[in-house]
Amino acid sequence: MALPKSVTKIKRDGVEFVSNVDRAQYTLTELTRAALRDCAKLIRKRMIEKLKKLPGMKRNRRLYRSSQYWVRRREGDLLIGFKHNTWYGADSELGKNGQPGRNILRETVYENIDEIRKIQGQYLSAIEDDNRAIGLISEEEYQSGDGPE
Repeated sequence: MALPKSVTKIKRDGVEFVSNVDRAQYTLTELTRAALRDCAKLIRKRMIEKLKKLPGMKRNRRLYRSSQYWVRRREGDLLIGFKHNTWYGADSELGKNGQPGRNILRETVYENIDEIRKIQGQYLSAIEDDNRAIGLISEEEYQSGDGPE
């Protein structure tokens, strides 16, 4: 989504009305997406650190390679988890056939709530400074499996 015009000006009866609503709405939406993306990066990184410490995980990278996240533009939310139908992913996390799940994703999120709040606060407080906000917003789309681990 391209950055909208900074203002909309309407002149009527010698009075000029100036509206920044479109730009403010765009900035809020994009700052929220950027904050969610950075939170997902943090959660995935911490989750991979935990997974690498599990017995047998040094040899078996499939579990942490199956973790991924998406920041959805239309819905404005974050999805993080394991690839669908992977025994070493979702089934290991949730458990299957009477075996207990590991709950590593859930525990990782709970353990990092303070960091998540800091990240969200950093981005959303930038709305007060337009230049800072634009600097935090990244136009590139990022999906978790694309970068280095």
